[in-house]
Amino acid sequence: MKKIKSFVLAAVAFALTAPVFTACSDDDDNNSTTNSTQVIENIISEYSLNDSIVAAQKARSRKNEAVLLIAFGSTWNNAFQAFDKTKTAYEKAFPNADVYVCFSSDICINRASVGENVDDNGNIVKRDYYEPRYLLHAIGAAKYGKIYVQSLQVIPGEEFAAVVASVKKFMNNGFIGNAHLDDDYLAGLEENKAIFLGMPLLNDPDVDVPAVAKQLNDKFKTEAADGIVAFMGHGNPDTYDTYKANVRYSQLETALQKLNKNYYVGTVDMMDNFKVQVRDRMLADGLTSGNVYCAPLMSIAGDHAHNDMAGDDDAWDGGFDVNEEGEVEDTSWKMYFNHMGYTIDAETYKDNGSNGLVKGLLEYANVRALYKNHTRNAEAVDYYHSMFPEE
Repeated sequence: MKKIKSFVLAAVAFALTAPVFTACSDDDDNNSTTNSTQVIENIISEYSLNDSIVAAQKARSRKNEAVLLIAFGSTWNNAFQAFDKTKTAYEKAFPNADVYVCFSSDICINRASVGENVDDNGNIVKRDYYEPRYLLHAIGAAKYGKIYVQSLQVIPGEEFAAVVASVKKFMNNGFIGNAHLDDDYLAGLEENKAIFLGMPLLNDPDVDVPAVAKQLNDKFKTEAADGIVAFMGHGNPDTYDTYKANVRYSQLETALQKLNKNYYVGTVDMMDNFKVQVRDRMLADGLTSGNVYCAPLMSIAGDHAHNDMAGDDDAWDGGFDVNEEGEVEDTSWKMYFNHMGYTIDAETYKDNGSNGLVKGLLEYANVRALYKNHTRNAEAVDYYHSMFPEE
């Protein structure tokens, strides 16, 4: 472990001082060194802040277990509320553990902290979330005896890979400056198999996919009996379909259609599974008209759900231009299917989703239960090897 730590330190030191080698004057050299030092100090300060927060919580609770929930993130108030509900549900399910929530997206962290969106009363809502590396470091600094890291991703794709990387960095003690953790403590976690990784919602095609299909059908069977239910997932672009995870959307559609033929699953980013291809499959099945209910297949309802799915963006000009990837841009799913001759119930999408279908999966107790089962069944981390069999 010490060799790994030394390598990480060397790599960070090179990265931070690299500008010195391209400088043109001594003044530039001095500025570069000063900037590099400031970067290190800022990072260490962020570690210290989180260390203090977690240490105070552990002192209050006197618990020796921690659960870290890792989400991509959001800036929407209803998404914050979904994370709050999930944290509360985990505290009830894991009474011996302190539960923490963090974001993997720097953009979401920054925008949430300045208050990009408002609540139902129009008040600006600001929330402070932190990166996994800071929370994991703080949990390690507090020396919890057992750690559960639970991915809140839907598919085991690119964002899940970032979760895996965070856990590996933690177990390899890859922290800069004076932020190093106790090597003996980390070795004890490994030896005692005391750190666990909970997999994404649709991790296992044979177990998770049919289980999620059943729970979604329980929630949407009324809409499916009345028309088409089109779920919108995120997906990975083909150029970085990490772990080949996009296949989960097709597998889920197949599982859902065993329960009702009116279910379809498309995405924002997966090639050949945009809203246009979803409609192509509808037409192939003879569904040329009727009610269409769009619902997010994402852990929370954020920008994609409110804008790409249920927004009023509309590029219709007597027709649509399909781009080279086969997608209609600048038009929401709601507006697209409306122009394609389907019926959209506008009431379904009002109130920012608080009373309609614009809800993330974490807002459904039966889906939260599936995530909690993943945590209960989590396996001890093997941080030296791939953590997904289809890599």
